[in-house]
Amino acid sequence: MRPGARTTHGTIETLLLICYLVPINALAGQTISPTLPDRAANSPRPAATSQSKHSAPSAKQKSRQEFVEDVVNSAVALPQPDPQDRLRVLYAAANVISPIDNKLAQQFAQEGTRIETELVTQGEKPAVSMLASGHVDCASAVTFVKTIPPTAVLDAEQSLLGAITMCPKQVQEPAKRKLEAGVQQGTVAARPILALMDAEDPKSAWSQAMFAKIFAALPADAPSFANEAPNYAALFARAAPEMDMDAVTTAGLKFLLWLGKVPDSPERNVAVNMVTGALRSILGKDAYAELLRSDIMAQQVANSAGQDIMILPPEEESVSVLRAMDNKSDRTDELQAMSPSLRAREAAASGFASGKSGDRKLADHYFDIAFSSLDEVWSRRASLKTSASAVVEEVSEAAAQVDPVEALQRSQRLQDPSAEAISMLAVARVVVGEP
Repeated sequence: MRPGARTTHGTIETLLLICYLVPINALAGQTISPTLPDRAANSPRPAATSQSKHSAPSAKQKSRQEFVEDVVNSAVALPQPDPQDRLRVLYAAANVISPIDNKLAQQFAQEGTRIETELVTQGEKPAVSMLASGHVDCASAVTFVKTIPPTAVLDAEQSLLGAITMCPKQVQEPAKRKLEAGVQQGTVAARPILALMDAEDPKSAWSQAMFAKIFAALPADAPSFANEAPNYAALFARAAPEMDMDAVTTAGLKFLLWLGKVPDSPERNVAVNMVTGALRSILGKDAYAELLRSDIMAQQVANSAGQDIMILPPEEESVSVLRAMDNKSDRTDELQAMSPSLRAREAAASGFASGKSGDRKLADHYFDIAFSSLDEVWSRRASLKTSASAVVEEVSEAAAQVDPVEALQRSQRLQDPSAEAISMLAVARVVVGEP
């Protein structure tokens, strides 16, 4: 453990001793050790109101809550120079602590919202959205909406959706004005606009006017916004049936011409299929054919519809706990030949399987490999195709389900303080989810 890494080290050690006094059952229903806190795989997180207000928590529950509180506070106290990492830590901390201390969760949310606002204002897309977490008060949500530049509404899309959903009455009008300003400057955030249309009523004057504006102001640099094409198409298909026929014809033609500037891709194909399907259904066969005859470019785009091309998610590393459970041989050499992220995840799966079967020595061996690989994953995260923070969380949760105390100690030995904090919070998330 690094000297000075946290200010509550002594408190954590005290809580660990408390936890050591609580006997529990292992994942397989058998006792692994009489000195570990309770755990149960895949158990749901308890709601903040799950504890009866007429009954005090048991000694076991209280010690576990104190453990979680101290781990969360210690993780948040660690330095995260990168604002994206700081936002990740605060987001995780708020979610972990909210069932125990909602006031503290709101404090984390306030800092996270400030960082999220700064990131969006600087032209960066937040790694996670505190406003979508449900812990942000409506006054802060309104301030966020009013503060961000109109040209940043696309980067703030998830945040705006969270604010609109969480505080519809307070956010609706400022969000309308901000999204309108974005459209006027060629930045169309389709998903929050559609959310406002649904909340407002698609037949309202605002929705009707906004529909016409959107497809007259799609981004001039169409190739750079190819990934947004399905979102624009979804908005068109959802809103068009509620619009005036002339508005649908005009918007549909402009959208097809815009799609003609988008390079061939699965995203383009999905959008073309959606918009042509909606136009056929709304206009009817004859009016649809007349629309295409009016512009040869639109006709060429529409004629490309029908190709069966799927948008595939990013390729993920394949890791199977069941496969790890079936593999009884020593996997050390096999693991060393893998990439750092796959090695970390595979070693964690083997550690989880070994721990579940009661072989703690072998589990410790695999978790040694997994956590040492996390340092390598984090140091190379800029060049990774997968999320380094997601790998850290996955490994840490697997270790915590075998032994939370040992998992926490492994977390505290990670070299980077951001990775350490994310790992600690993953351990706390497992503990807080226990009955």
